[in-house]
Amino acid sequence: MTIEPVRRRRRRRHGLRTALGVAGLILAACALAAGAALLWWPDPRVEPDSEALAHLAGPGFAGDVSSVVVRRPDGRRVPVAVRHGRLWPEKRLRVGEELTVELTMRRPGWAGWLVGRTATATLVVRTPEARLRGRWLELDSGDSVVARFDTPVRAVVLRAHGQARTLRFARARTAVDVGVAATGKDRAGSVSVSPVPRTWEQTPPPTRLSWFPARPVAQAVVEPATGVELAPDRPITLTFSRPVRTVFGTSLPTITPSTPGRWHRLDTHTLSFEPRGLGYPLSGHVAVRLPERVGLPQTAGHSSIRMLEWDVRHGTVLRLEQLLAQAGYLPLEWSPAADPVTPNAHRELAATADPPAGRFHWRYDNTPHELHALWKTGEWNQIVRGAVMMFEHEHQLDVDGFVGPKVWGALLADTLAGRKKTDGYSYVYVHRNVPQSLTLWHDGRTILSSPGNTGVPAAPTQLGTFPVFEHIPVGTMSGTNPDGTHYNDPGIRWISYFNRGDAIHAFPRASFGTPQSLGCVELPLAAAATVWPYTPIGTLVTVEN
Repeated sequence: MTIEPVRRRRRRRHGLRTALGVAGLILAACALAAGAALLWWPDPRVEPDSEALAHLAGPGFAGDVSSVVVRRPDGRRVPVAVRHGRLWPEKRLRVGEELTVELTMRRPGWAGWLVGRTATATLVVRTPEARLRGRWLELDSGDSVVARFDTPVRAVVLRAHGQARTLRFARARTAVDVGVAATGKDRAGSVSVSPVPRTWEQTPPPTRLSWFPARPVAQAVVEPATGVELAPDRPITLTFSRPVRTVFGTSLPTITPSTPGRWHRLDTHTLSFEPRGLGYPLSGHVAVRLPERVGLPQTAGHSSIRMLEWDVRHGTVLRLEQLLAQAGYLPLEWSPAADPVTPNAHRELAATADPPAGRFHWRYDNTPHELHALWKTGEWNQIVRGAVMMFEHEHQLDVDGFVGPKVWGALLADTLAGRKKTDGYSYVYVHRNVPQSLTLWHDGRTILSSPGNTGVPAAPTQLGTFPVFEHIPVGTMSGTNPDGTHYNDPGIRWISYFNRGDAIHAFPRASFGTPQSLGCVELPLAAAATVWPYTPIGTLVTVEN
C-alpha cells in the first residue's frame, strides 16, 4: 500500500462530512424559517370603520380576499360589496343591528404550501346608533334649539305638526340645529328626531326632543293643547321641563268627570293619561287638576295654573240617527254598505265622527205620509228629537231632547251590548178640520181612529209635530179660560202632554169632532184609554188641518 491513495480517501471522507454539515444547516434554516412563517405570517383582520360597515386589514402579501359573508343572528345573509378594502352594505340596515362579518383570504401559492392555502377572520359589529344627550331643554329667549347626539350623524329626520323634513350633512356631526329659536310662538315645543349615523342605515324610530323657557316654575307642554276639541279616546300627554317626581312627587293628576283609564309615566319627564272603553264623555267637558302649579309656555304670560280643560267633540247627527235606528227607536232601519264588523269601543267612537256608509229605509210600507215628510237624513228633525226623548226616559235620564254626554254614553253602551227596543213605534196624527179626529198608528197598522175635539178659535190647538213630554194616567188640569176666568179640573184620565199645556186626554163631552177644548185633544174615555199605552214620552203627535 502506498501513501497517496490513503490521503485521497481521507480527503473524500472529509468533503462528504462537510457537505452533509452544510446540508444540515440549510435544512435547519428552512425548518426555522418554516416555523417562523407559521408563527409570524400576517393573518387577515376585520376592523371597525368610521364610514363603512368594516374594513379588511392586512399587508398585500397576506393574500387575496376569497369571500366575505355578513350574517344576522338568525343566520340570514346581508348583501355587501368590498370596495378598496372597505365593506359596504348593499341595502339599508337597521341602526343598532348586530352582525357577524366572516372574511376568508386565499394566500399566495408560494406561501400556501407552508402556512396554509386560506385564512379566516371574524368580527361581530353593531351598526351605529345615535342617542340624544338631552331630551328636555330649558332655553333662554332667542336660543336656538340644538339636538346633541352621543355619536356623529350623517342625517336627521325631523317631524313636527304632521310634516317631516330631512337634514343631510357632508360630514358627520354631533350637534344639529333643528331650525327653531326659543322665542315667540316657539318658546316651547317639541319635535320628533330620528338620527342616522351612516348613509346606509334605515331611519330609526323617532325620539321626542322638547324645549321650554327657562323659568323658576316647572313648565309643561300639553297635548292636545287646552281649549281645543278633545277626541273621546285621545290620550292627554303632559311633558315637563323637569322630572315628574321633582314636580309632583308621588302624586298624580285627577280627571273630572271620572274616566276609565290610567296615567302612565312614558319617561322621567312625561305623563300620559290613556282612556279606556268609551273614554271621555262625548259632547262633554273634561278637566285635569294637577297636584302642583306649572307654567304653560303655550299660552301668553308667565302665570302658572293647576287646571287644564277641554271640550270633548260632538258626535254627528247622522251617526246618532244610525244608532237610534239600530236600537229600534226610529220608524226606519239602517243597513251598512259593507259587511258589519263586531263593534268595539274604538270603532264606535270613530264612527261618531266619521259615520260609515249605508242607507235608511222605512220599516213599514204603509207609514203615514205625515211621518214621511218629517224625516231628513243627516239632519236634526222631530223624528230624531222624539226618539231621543224616548231613549232618555227609558234610561232614566233627564228628558230634554238634548243629545249630551249621558245620552251618547248610554246609546253607545247599548250598541256595544246589542240592546234594542222591541215594543214597536207609535205615531199619532190629529185632523183639525171638521169632523175632527185622531188616528193612532203603530208598527204598520192603524190601531184606532176616533172623533176628537181640538181647541176653540180663541184657544186653537197649534199646528205642527210635537213629542209627548209627560205621560200620566190621571191628573189635575188647570189654567185660564179665554174670558179670563180660571178652571181647575181634577181626575182627568189618560193624559199625554205634547205641546206646553196641550195634551191628549179623556174628557166627558156630549159630542166629539168639533172645536171645544182650550187647546187639548179631547177623546171619549174608551178611546183615550186605548191611545194612552201607545203614547209614552217621545211619541210624536202631528196636528194638521
